[in-house]
Amino acid sequence: MANKYDEAFEKSIKDPEAFWAEAAEDCHWYKKWDKVLDDSNTPFYRWFVGGEINSCYNALDYHIENGRGDQAALIYDSPVTDTIKKYTYTELRDEVAKFAGVLVDQGVQKGDRVILYMPMIPEAAIAMLACARIGAVHSVVFGGFAAKELATRIEDAKPKVMVSASCGIEVKKVIKYKPLLDEAIELSSSKPEKCVIFQRPMETASMVTGRDVDWSEAMARAKPHDCVPLAATDPLYILYTSGTTGEPKGIVRDNGGHVVSLKWTMNAIYNVDAGDVYWAASDVGWVVGHSYIVYGPLFKGCTTILFEGKPVGTPDAGVFWRVISEHEVNALFTAPTAFRAIKREDPNAELMKNYDLSSFKCLFLAGERSDPDTLQWAENSLKVPVIDHWWQTETGWAICANCMGLHQFPVKHGSPTKAAPGWDVQVVDADCKQVKAGDIGALVVKLPLPPGSLPTLYQNDARYKESYLDEFPGYYKTADAGYIDEEGYVYVMSRTDDIINVAGHRLSTGAMEEVLSDHSDVAECAVLGVEDNLKGQIPVGFMVLKAGVTRPNEEIVKEVVKMVRERIGPVAAFKTATVVNRLPKTRSGKILRGTIQKIADNKDYKVPATIDDPSVLGELEETLISIGYAKARKE
Repeated sequence: MANKYDEAFEKSIKDPEAFWAEAAEDCHWYKKWDKVLDDSNTPFYRWFVGGEINSCYNALDYHIENGRGDQAALIYDSPVTDTIKKYTYTELRDEVAKFAGVLVDQGVQKGDRVILYMPMIPEAAIAMLACARIGAVHSVVFGGFAAKELATRIEDAKPKVMVSASCGIEVKKVIKYKPLLDEAIELSSSKPEKCVIFQRPMETASMVTGRDVDWSEAMARAKPHDCVPLAATDPLYILYTSGTTGEPKGIVRDNGGHVVSLKWTMNAIYNVDAGDVYWAASDVGWVVGHSYIVYGPLFKGCTTILFEGKPVGTPDAGVFWRVISEHEVNALFTAPTAFRAIKREDPNAELMKNYDLSSFKCLFLAGERSDPDTLQWAENSLKVPVIDHWWQTETGWAICANCMGLHQFPVKHGSPTKAAPGWDVQVVDADCKQVKAGDIGALVVKLPLPPGSLPTLYQNDARYKESYLDEFPGYYKTADAGYIDEEGYVYVMSRTDDIINVAGHRLSTGAMEEVLSDHSDVAECAVLGVEDNLKGQIPVGFMVLKAGVTRPNEEIVKEVVKMVRERIGPVAAFKTATVVNRLPKTRSGKILRGTIQKIADNKDYKVPATIDDPSVLGELEETLISIGYAKARKE
């Protein structure tokens, strides 16, 4: 007997126009669409052509008109400043409308770009929604990004106005933003006309006369601005993601498909409804922050949490449980890295016992592969479903998920379950031919992509085609490798270029990582293929141990080598692993595998702009030299 997921998935693939038109009826439109899906200019598909909508109206005004004005819309919880501040829907709408007036006062019009370079404070969400309110296109750059990286985004987006704050806070360290902003503007040939600066009490930024505008002073003068009707196909935002050439790619998100898809996902995937409390423990600088801190929960009428802190150290590994308990959170979405950090600091989840988690219904993990050990630790500790799901900056929402609001499938550790409705996921070989169930190949999505995914790259249709569509004609290339089993469960093993070739055998480093993470002493790990004169590549494992482990490292290395040999076989040629204090990661928690590999292969590498702490690279290089891989670099 078919379940709600099967019915939804089949309809979304066989009749996507009917499926998404029904979902769109749940949104506010100034004017209904003329055509649900315009395929007249393939591969550039467009959703809800002819429709007029406003994302800010759907996030705020719509709910006030439907009686939710006094409900909490946003809760700002900042353990780094010891601050909790709550905004009702009416209060948040009023702040957003006034800041929309500020932007208009600075000359911003529909279609103008506004770059936001902000920490995790309510003003970041307010500025995003204010741009949406007047039809300006926002581009959020992760706060604290190096000036050079910010400059490349200024160069590409050519913003009329920039919005920033005097500083951000990393645990106890104050990061001055204004000098970085000033340097970036100096480096860029494109110069914004104005910069609106929010002065935080812990750091006062110096202001450039004639260019810089004080946020508070401008708000005191501003008149509230109404929502502007926009074409469904008008861009809402640009979000830059790393490109293989080093030039960032500007992912475009349109208004109509974004509202429809995200509002639909809140119940279908996350099983939350209007009035529920939803927390995405991410940053507004990443796609998760766009989709599920700011837009998705507010489209649905939920209360969203904006958290300025870390899973450990602000003040301890119990902070997530404190936030869930204090604000009665129903669903949490975070990266597996966060839980690995918590597990490492508090392996027996002792701190969890201090809090009432009775409101909590489900944990969702994404952003990188969820190793089964971390997932099982979370299941055993929280006693709620722990759902791995898979998506990308480009897609804007989950490609694969256990859609909790439709039908809960049995969890298979290592799999983000099945393709979400709207996503026709297939596995193909190099010739774009489907492979049989269980065989590893390239994970692709049959076109057209569903609403809410990227329609193109900002002012670069050619690069959009080259990056995502040309290699597998008729499909979107995810650049992930994996397989689909006999029951339709998808397994994302690794990035396509992380499939290593060991003496002619194509092997997944992700499968080896799963084995290493199963070891009881391992908190987190990475497996990389490094160059080998005999076999082409051989796998090398890097392990961070759990807090309190006192056994000799050599014993643990021997055990994981044996485990890989037993579970994957001698063909894996897995003979080398090493214990490290930490792994290089992005600020969002992804392990920088490509950088580790370049160090191991003695190749030149750039310190990634997204790295959390550059000093870890020097530590790693010393470790690799000690085990005979990387050679000492000449100064």
